[in-house]
Amino acid sequence: MRSALLPLLLAAAFTLSAAPASAAPMPLPPAEDSALAALNRSPRHGEWVDVAYPGHAPLRTWVVYPERSSKAGVVLVIHEIFGLTDWIRSVADRLAGEGFIAVAPDLISGLGPGGGGTDSTASRDDAVKLVRLLTPEESAARIATVRDWAVKLPSANGKLATIGFCWGGGRSFAAAAMTPPPRGCVVYYGTAPDSEQILHVQAPVLAHYGGDDARVNATIDAAKAALSKAKVPYDPHIYPGAGHGFLRQQTLRDGANQKAAEQSWPLTITFLRNHLK
Repeated sequence: MRSALLPLLLAAAFTLSAAPASAAPMPLPPAEDSALAALNRSPRHGEWVDVAYPGHAPLRTWVVYPERSSKAGVVLVIHEIFGLTDWIRSVADRLAGEGFIAVAPDLISGLGPGGGGTDSTASRDDAVKLVRLLTPEESAARIATVRDWAVKLPSANGKLATIGFCWGGGRSFAAAAMTPPPRGCVVYYGTAPDSEQILHVQAPVLAHYGGDDARVNATIDAAKAALSKAKVPYDPHIYPGAGHGFLRQQTLRDGANQKAAEQSWPLTITFLRNHLK
């Protein structure tokens, strides 16, 4: 009996030892309080660039390059209502870590004290006031200017997607209606375009929403109906218990924000890879 069982036991032991270890979880962007530290230890090349904006001050832009031998797709990162913060720059760095060229413009460039941008404001509230001065038309013009510059970068493959958060999430959704449209748009807790603009959406949209964010989530059903009728892909995900800003505020809401971040980020990276390859 022992001799008969021995081959089976050896085979089982080999199968267990040969089974691959579970894949490590995908690295997330840092939470807000650790963003600057993450930037300081990043091995990637990030640099400030002034993108010419005719008739206006240049658009101060943070660009992070991936470490790869081939040309890469571009992800245009649209900041929250707080302006271009260290956290947004750290999101750009994380995207570069996944193989994309990440381009994060300061959309209030030239509007701050002394003609500065976010870094010229005395407080977060002051940055919010400046962002709120941007009309939809002006923000779209600034985004289009950076888009046109970014797709021509020597190491870019000519394909571009957008990602935005909060106020920037709404701008990313609106960018899906631009001409030419991005290859794809990622929306983190941003409102959908109005009933007129959404008729012009052409790019596929992946959207992430906190379950406890009724103000923003009230726009989901109308967007779903309009884009379904237009046969434009719209993939909304709602994360129970998570609040507005969950990717930046991962430590809040008794783990719900962390869970939402862990679930949404791999979907985001997969979406971007599929549309920028």
